[in-house]
Amino acid sequence: MSENHPLRVMTYLKSVHELRHLPPDVGLEVAIAGRSNAGKSSAINAIADQTGLARTSKTPGRTQQLVYFHVAPERHVVDLPGYGYAKVPPDLRDHWQRLIDQFFRTRQVLRGLVVVMDVRHPLREFDQQMLAYGASRGLACHCLLTKADKLPRGQQSKALLETRRALGDAASVQLFSSTSLLGVDEARAVLCRWLDLESGAKNA
Repeated sequence: MSENHPLRVMTYLKSVHELRHLPPDVGLEVAIAGRSNAGKSSAINAIADQTGLARTSKTPGRTQQLVYFHVAPERHVVDLPGYGYAKVPPDLRDHWQRLIDQFFRTRQVLRGLVVVMDVRHPLREFDQQMLAYGASRGLACHCLLTKADKLPRGQQSKALLETRRALGDAASVQLFSSTSLLGVDEARAVLCRWLDLESGAKNA
């Protein structure tokens, strides 16, 4: 990727546990959500071409707040808490649920939602819940079928086709692998478009 690609300069900004600590509600934001074991942090790192930007762990559920990454002035990528798998106390899980619900209902600068799903287990209940949040706000939604390198090409294509059929017009969908970098450029193009950074993407 070009040195001056806008997503390559993505940096950690802050972690937010309460909505009052969010950055000013101006500019454009893209949220990234996914089950705690779907490879969300690895996907963010691959898209940003940085190994340690988003914290990865062998213990799912490492992301426990809204993690903000700065891309450009008033342009942010927001890593939402991993859902559906993390072994956390019920009161903390309830807090996450309320935080995410309020975030989607009140955050006016939110432009799009990326839902990260394991290609071998797509469209679980929690994935559909996140897509419903996006639909309720009229957001553009895009799905990454991660860990595609773990399937033969024929099974990759089958999973992609079946997921596209299931989603219809609700969201676009693609194959993705943070290991082989399959689909990374396609994902970057989506984020750049939503964040109005197309000029930088064209120079990559």
